[in-house]
Amino acid sequence: MAGRMSDDQPIAAPLRLFNSLTRAIAPFAPIEDGHARVYSCGPTVYNYAHIGNLRAYVFTDTLRRALLWKGLAVTHIINITDVGHLTSDADAGDDKMEAAARASAQSIWDIAAHYTQAFKQNVADLNIIAPSEWTVATDYVPQMIAFAEKIAPDHCYELDSGLYFDSSSVPDYGALAGGRDDAAHARIDPVAGKRNPSDFAIWRKSPPGEQRQMEWDSPWGKGAPGWHLECSVMSQARLGQPFDIHTGGIDHREIHHPNEIAQNQAFHVCCGPEVGAVEAGFTGARWWMHNNFLVDRQGKMSKSKGGFTTLFSLIDAGVHPLAYRLLCLGAHYRSELEFSGDNLAAALTRLKRLVMGVEGLKSRAEGVTWQSPRLDYLRANLHPKLTPLLEQFDAAISDDLMTPRALPLLEEAIAVKKVPADEKLCLIAAFDQALGLNLLSLARADLRVRPKDALLTADQVDAELERRSAARANKDFALSDRIRDELVAQGIEVMDGDPLRWDWRPALGA
Repeated sequence: MAGRMSDDQPIAAPLRLFNSLTRAIAPFAPIEDGHARVYSCGPTVYNYAHIGNLRAYVFTDTLRRALLWKGLAVTHIINITDVGHLTSDADAGDDKMEAAARASAQSIWDIAAHYTQAFKQNVADLNIIAPSEWTVATDYVPQMIAFAEKIAPDHCYELDSGLYFDSSSVPDYGALAGGRDDAAHARIDPVAGKRNPSDFAIWRKSPPGEQRQMEWDSPWGKGAPGWHLECSVMSQARLGQPFDIHTGGIDHREIHHPNEIAQNQAFHVCCGPEVGAVEAGFTGARWWMHNNFLVDRQGKMSKSKGGFTTLFSLIDAGVHPLAYRLLCLGAHYRSELEFSGDNLAAALTRLKRLVMGVEGLKSRAEGVTWQSPRLDYLRANLHPKLTPLLEQFDAAISDDLMTPRALPLLEEAIAVKKVPADEKLCLIAAFDQALGLNLLSLARADLRVRPKDALLTADQVDAELERRSAARANKDFALSDRIRDELVAQGIEVMDGDPLRWDWRPALGA
């Protein structure tokens, strides 16, 4: 590309992010110049992640890509919870992993391994950048015990069931959640002897006469760590404190993350010389960010009730997983996102059109190698007609990850007239660094996902289409229509005049 823009025309919108702590958008600057440290609450691996769970990781990946877009190096940690998370997120009930092991009569370790691998497959299918490190809770139990020993004298008390954190021992407990009301307190396990309704378990003792598959010796007896303790310990171990950004679903904002913050405050006060000078408002992370819910109007997805949609089930229905990613990007991460068959089908259609547009550009730029360019290169070399698109895209991404504004700029870049195809591809490749739709690598044929319950093979479909072509050539339009109708009944969409000729129709509900 010939040079067209000068360095006095920088694309430099400041990155501004919403902080759940302050309930405000503010300019983001990392603690360490040029390097952002991010921790994301990962899955509890007792079952498959449902698509509502996975929205959190599309959001976190979008955040990571935005940080990279702004030229920052990123260290990103996602944890795997394989112990300690109770059957209620509100610190009540049995350990989810132990309950799953009993229900399936399997080893808890085998269950954890299976669902960890399934989650990592979801991450890969959604083109989510793998974290810098996966931390596994059971690998950090000795550090959790040491952490609890530090804070116990001033902030905890022991009951027959375990060691509990006194939430009144830290200032502004629950500030992240905007305070606690009676309804919030009602969600928390009413353990006999707790000093405050909001107090939570740091260590849970194994009940007398009961042997868990996962249990460890501790100063408070044999047992297992509390769920909230895990993230405080693993984030501190891998990122130090304070670090830049902690992410999670909005459900974590009410109980899990306030409890993490309380632990972080307690440890920081008790052990200031080890982790740095005590500062006002210390929470462990400077930014706390949360994505909103995915809403299924047919009812809330619930693993405990058994009715939920997974990414695997969408693929089995004939939907390419990046269509779900595109659906997520079509709504702002802090807005509720409605899930329906119609919405997903629309996202799949939009993805197909994007891929077709990029394929058309690639065919006109045959023999040209394009790469995802650095922004400084784009600033110096971008075609004048593309400059406003880059400025608008950067402004959208920099405005608290406003992907609904950024996505249409892809379509505009494809459609703009009198710009060489290779230059448009260069800009699209840069956009896709931030959006993660894999547009430069996908072919439209890749989006033809065979539904699991499809009765015909691809070869059989091709054979029927050849028979239909022969019927049309012989002007036997009745036979031609009958073959088309039979294919439609089998979930095959016939596309006359299209080089791809046919596609599976995803088996989606309304």
